[in-house]
Amino acid sequence: ILRGCASADGSFQHSSSSSVMGSQEDAGRNPWSSVLGTDEAEVPLEEPRRLSRDQVFTLISTASINFSSMICYSILGPFFPQEAVKKGVSNTIIGLIFGCFALFNFLTSLILGKYLVQIGTKFMFVAGMFISGSATIIFGMLDKAPKGPVFIILCFIVRSVDAIGFGAAMTASFSILAKTFPNNVATVLGSLEIFTGLGLVLGPPVGGFLYQSFGYETPFIAVGCVVLLLVPLNIWILPRYDSLPGKDSFLKLFTLSKVIFLCLVIFSLSSCLGFLDPTMSLFVTRKFKLPVGYVGLVFLGLALSYSLSSPLLGIVSDKKPKLRKWLLVIGNLGTAICFFLLGPAPVFHIQSHLWLFVLMLVLNGFCLGLSAIPIFPEMLECAYKNGFEQGLSTLGLISGLFSAMWSVGSFVGPTLGGFLSQKFQFEWAAAIQGLLVLIIGLTVGAFYIVETMQTRRTRSQNINDADNEQTLLITRKEHK
Repeated sequence: ILRGCASADGSFQHSSSSSVMGSQEDAGRNPWSSVLGTDEAEVPLEEPRRLSRDQVFTLISTASINFSSMICYSILGPFFPQEAVKKGVSNTIIGLIFGCFALFNFLTSLILGKYLVQIGTKFMFVAGMFISGSATIIFGMLDKAPKGPVFIILCFIVRSVDAIGFGAAMTASFSILAKTFPNNVATVLGSLEIFTGLGLVLGPPVGGFLYQSFGYETPFIAVGCVVLLLVPLNIWILPRYDSLPGKDSFLKLFTLSKVIFLCLVIFSLSSCLGFLDPTMSLFVTRKFKLPVGYVGLVFLGLALSYSLSSPLLGIVSDKKPKLRKWLLVIGNLGTAICFFLLGPAPVFHIQSHLWLFVLMLVLNGFCLGLSAIPIFPEMLECAYKNGFEQGLSTLGLISGLFSAMWSVGSFVGPTLGGFLSQKFQFEWAAAIQGLLVLIIGLTVGAFYIVETMQTRRTRSQNINDADNEQTLLITRKEHK
């Protein structure tokens, strides 16, 4: 990870307490000066080759939240749908229970992203972890609740509280990383996705094993306690970041057409992951007759390929920023194809096999990384190009918007997935989900093609205007 955070010239961006607390002018070379066209790019500052103490602690803290939040989120997949069915819950309601997490995460991300500076990044980060860990433990006690409406209502309440904590911690995490590593946002995010993938990898099999061995309560209590143990560690090591509130808003962000299209990509990716939560375990146990303990292993295909490919994709995204838009378009289209073949869709007349299902999950994980990793730096670049202030305030807006749109997809995905799986077969439901992603991918691809053509036309026009002006000056000199 430390190597992956290196900038293009092999050095690291220094992050001292003065650069965090001080103004932007004290931060040395402006990482976005090439984008904004300012003169700061002509005043390079010698950068240390080693990470500062604050940067190392920031990496440890964000790695801990990535791991703990994902293991809490993914632990439900292998066994909760079956447990909920025993409590008299339908597939549609199961999808809504998964989806309500995303709905409250959406509301939390927008509000906390706007007021990140006023609340404080460190407090938001640590408080979010504490709330999420506590809610996870409480969720493990819901099997004592009676069947029917009481169980359903308690599931909604506890999942909603968990979502508030998760949204607070992740919004703060994105902002802290972008503030600490301004030159290498995609590389750092991609490297830390190893821990996100590790949480996704360990959550289902560990949850399935503990459930099968010790019962419903044990997986949630064990994971929740791990999260709570990480809280004092982060209180101790996470640096404090302060800044002044900015004047920009979410409404101003939504006036940028590129941001809107990037939000569509975020929505499509998160809806795909959310779709699998209430549907995949039921499909695998019914179709391939796998026990609950082995269902968790099936989840490994997607999580492993995503986490292992993300660091490399982050480096490519930082080294070749012009390729970002095409990476996310190709990833979106690849995700659509994977969902068409996940069932596979009945129109293809291909027989379903476990090896094909796992292969599609592996390819899907890579395609998700291909699309997801370049989005955050693309949104930052777009915001800075259009006059947004450089600082924690803008980072909070971008982080909040990213988390909010991810949450919208995470709500629509399981809700739509549960409904479609109940009305149709899983094969048709996955195909419909793939069609949605395909439409968004083609739309975003068309937007980027038009944008590229307009950029080339403008550049050509500027060159012609410069040539005409130079010719006019030469002619005037000759007349004189």
